[in-house]
Amino acid sequence: MEQLLHYVWRHRLLPVRELVTTDGKSVELIDPGLANTNAGPDFFNAKVKVEGTLWVGNVEIHQRASDWRLHGHQSDGRYDNVVLHVVGEDDGPVTDSKGRVIPQVVLEVPPHVTENYDVLMGEDRFPPCRRIVPRLSRLTVSSWMAALQTERLSRKTDDIWQRVERCGGSWENALFVTLARNYGFGINGDAFEEWAMHVPLAAVAHHRDDLFQIEAIFMGQAGLLCAEAMSERCREAAAGDGYFRRLGAEYRYLAHKFSLEPMDWHRWRFLRLRPQNFPHIRISQLARLYHGQRMGLRALTECCNVDDVQRLLHTRVTDYWQTHYSFGHESARNDKCLSASSLALLTINTAIPMLFAYGRHTSCEVLCCRALDFLDSMRAENNHIIRMWRDCGLEVRTAGDSQALIQLKNEYCDRRDCLRCRIGYEYLRNNP
Repeated sequence: MEQLLHYVWRHRLLPVRELVTTDGKSVELIDPGLANTNAGPDFFNAKVKVEGTLWVGNVEIHQRASDWRLHGHQSDGRYDNVVLHVVGEDDGPVTDSKGRVIPQVVLEVPPHVTENYDVLMGEDRFPPCRRIVPRLSRLTVSSWMAALQTERLSRKTDDIWQRVERCGGSWENALFVTLARNYGFGINGDAFEEWAMHVPLAAVAHHRDDLFQIEAIFMGQAGLLCAEAMSERCREAAAGDGYFRRLGAEYRYLAHKFSLEPMDWHRWRFLRLRPQNFPHIRISQLARLYHGQRMGLRALTECCNVDDVQRLLHTRVTDYWQTHYSFGHESARNDKCLSASSLALLTINTAIPMLFAYGRHTSCEVLCCRALDFLDSMRAENNHIIRMWRDCGLEVRTAGDSQALIQLKNEYCDRRDCLRCRIGYEYLRNNP
């Protein structure tokens, strides 16, 4: 209920009747103030008229007036500038640390707001606000989508900056780790990021002209050259596989040379995974991409369009993996190039966030704008989240739209944080 009081005050969803203080003085809301998400009063620099006198200061909101004392505000100097205490229930007067009595007003949440909020919180189907989506104005939708798109890019930027720190300030290494994470395509994302942090790129660089040695290090550091990582059937097949034995021997030599320690192979997930997404296949593709020396930060920043980016990202497996999905078991020949959909996902989740993050890091507005332009030039993703929003009547045309709706689902809908959502606002204020 206190959250709803915050919401009603912030958005001025006030009852029709005049507001009055608990001692009968008229109250006029001029400006609800700036919402504060940190310690201190709930709203800063609010403007209210009490009995015709304009007061500028802070506003604190509680479900019950007694919560003021319960939270110790009566002895906290940070609350001495509170000009109005907004409550849902008046159960006693309050004072600041100087003994001044603070005006209080009982704020009623309009019944339709409470009813709508209960529906949003109790609805099992996604999204709970679907009945109002078709009635939203184009301006409301486009402005909210633009904000969500930037919000998602900003979150990915924060993740990239954290990787840069973990990589000792190296943006090139952070690009490799980000790319590797997204090669997990969700299921093995965490494992691929851990693997990439286990790959000593400074050491690997000395062998970058030898694809076999790169693959030996990449596979070995993933723990995939360990016999224990295989089922008994695969172990027997791999034991008679000459390529597996040569990779193992080469890795042992390089591991000794560079004091390498592989990651825990238990981190890899294979259950219900399509063979095309097996870690062996993805790591082989990364080995060839790294060997080709095309996908670097400088080359990425020089890309003028999405086609340029996808040419950098395009890769296929090494020769052995064209006829294998696991060690020792042959399959029909297939180059196992990255599919168009995989290239699109890598562009959206790796290349574009890296451009945006690096643009912010270097204060280069051109790179940030280019990242946003790339998103708007790509077709929308096609996944269950996007299909559900389309079923509600939302038009989803570009990758920028789909990224915005993924952000909306993950950060608002899944958390039932409808009070921060602009669609939720439209739903709550709707009075049938």
